[in-house]
Parts: sequence; C-alpha cells; structure tokens
Amino acid sequence: MNGQQKRATISDVAEHAGVSRAAVSKVLRGAYGVSDVMKKRVEESMEALGYRPSALARGMRGRSFTLGVFVVDLSNTFVTVLIEGIRAEAESRGYQVFIGEADMGLAQQQQMIDAMLDRKMDGLVLIAPFGPEEELERIGRSAPTVVLGRHGPGQGYDTVASDDIAGSALIVDHLVSLGHRRIAHLKHVGREKNESTMPQSVRADGYVQAMVRNGLEKEVDVIESRWNHEGGAAAVDFMLKRDTPPTAVHTGTDMAAFGVLARFFELGLPIPENFSVVGYDNARAASLPQVALTTVDQSGFEMGTLATKFLVERIEGRQEPQAALVQPTLMIRRTTGPAPDAG
Repeated sequence: MNGQQKRATISDVAEHAGVSRAAVSKVLRGAYGVSDVMKKRVEESMEALGYRPSALARGMRGRSFTLGVFVVDLSNTFVTVLIEGIRAEAESRGYQVFIGEADMGLAQQQQMIDAMLDRKMDGLVLIAPFGPEEELERIGRSAPTVVLGRHGPGQGYDTVASDDIAGSALIVDHLVSLGHRRIAHLKHVGREKNESTMPQSVRADGYVQAMVRNGLEKEVDVIESRWNHEGGAAAVDFMLKRDTPPTAVHTGTDMAAFGVLARFFELGLPIPENFSVVGYDNARAASLPQVALTTVDQSGFEMGTLATKFLVERIEGRQEPQAALVQPTLMIRRTTGPAPDAG
C-alpha cells in the first residue's frame, strides 16, 4: 500500500471551509470582494489540509502567478528597498517575484523585458526604466505594467513615483533657511537620453523652481554628473576649482552624496563646516551615525507595495491608468549647517 498522502485540492479546501470553489479561487488571487472573514476561513482550511497551489495548474488556467521586476541598476541601495516592498506585497497575494537587471542601455532593457514576457509572467514592474514614453506604452500593450520611479500619467500603464518637485523644494528651502545662496544641484546624465518624466529631470526642474521662488534665479547651478559614488566625488573637484564655489549641494541621490562626503573627507575639509550636503532616497547607510546624511525619504517600501497593488489590479482586469505620487519627507541630520559665509 502506498503511504503517500493524497494532495489536497481546491475542492477539498472549499468543502472544508464550507464555501464555493469560486470563493477559494478569489482568495488565492487576492481578488476584490473577499471579506476578511471569508479570507480567514479559507486560509485556515488551506493550512489545516496542507494545501499548496500548483503553479503549473494555475499557469494552465491562464496565469503563472509570477511578476517580473526590471531594474536598471541593482547597485543603488534604494532599489533594494523598493524590491522589498514589491516582494512583500506580491507574496501576500500569492505571487512570486523574478528580478532582471539591464544597466547597459535601452537595447539590453528591451531584451530583458522580452525575456520576461516570453516566460509568461503575469505582469511587470519597471523601476526607473530607460526610453521614451512610446516604448513604455509598447510594453504596456504587451502585458500589465507599472512603472516605478517615472512620473505619469501613462495611457497603457500605471506609474508610482515620489513627488520629486516637492522633494527638491524641501531641500532648497532647508538650505536657504541656513543662509545658503550658492546651492548647486547634481543632475544625472547617463548612457540614454534623459526623458522629462525621469526622476533626474523632475528633481532638476524642482530645484530650479525652488531656487527661483526663493529669489535665487541668478544662482541656479545645475552640474551634469553620474548618480554614483564616482560621480559625486568628481563633482566636488569640479565645484572647488571655481573662483566662487557653491556652499551646498542637492546631490539628487544618496549614492552621489556618499561620493561627495568621501571626497571632502579625503581633502580634510569637515562637513558641514565647509560645505552642506543633501542626498535623496534615505538609503539605510544615510542614517548610520558615521554618515548622518541629511536626505529626502521617499518611503520606498510603501512605493513598492503600492506598485504591486496597482499591478495586481491590472492583471485582474482594470484598464484605467493610475498615477500616484508619494509625498517625500526631509530627514535633517548632520551634513547640513549654516552657510560658511552667512555671517
């Protein structure tokens, strides 16, 4: 006699919970219209029976219950926070997450996304992707898609982004309150064209608007750099060569801010006595006592969970595009202080 226990089925769960098969299916999909009581009853029955949904069977019914997450640069530690939010929400809804990186430009991005679509993933989250809006619309026509980090609205895809105009305003207003007037901004310039909806473009626009609002239009100073450690360090050398260098910088991202701080340390110039530095992202390292970086918190985990909620809604049939802006918060720490020439 074969002692192997028969695997529980969705019908077994429905009978045990005293509900219909359709109700169990809704709970498994995280669909609308399922009460907390119903969800709890079905989940308790699944646990009691040891029920485990078959990925193969679900895929044959039209879904693989997998989500593809595309990222441009995994070295950016803020991306890992976004992915944590995506993964947590996806797993709570019965989905698995697969991650692909393409840091070499638009052609590699297209190959990676096509590979995800070929593997029948149910939907895509694209984190700060390359390319014009037309390319994003093409992807949105191919599969349910949410673009995370780019500003909307789109027509065939959803967007979730930080309010980068407001975030830059928080930075400039804070530095102005400390007596700074010569405030520079590092704008990322990479392999591909900067589209107007990319965070580097919107943060630069927000910086310029805030400088003008504070009566500092003649002091607007946008420096093209790379949003990484090397780019931040190189920007310091560029700024300090000037006859009248800035007294503060909005670096656009924490990764560049770390490079700025490291270069000032190498030069033996204390921060913020000589210079004030503000990042953007609130990466985990920013709060370390040795760093204590003043920065903008984008609520990355919440952005990731919201993007996943939008994506599941699209998978379940919603067509109307959604465009969400998450409000940022300024985290004031020890890398900003009074302007050295304010007195």
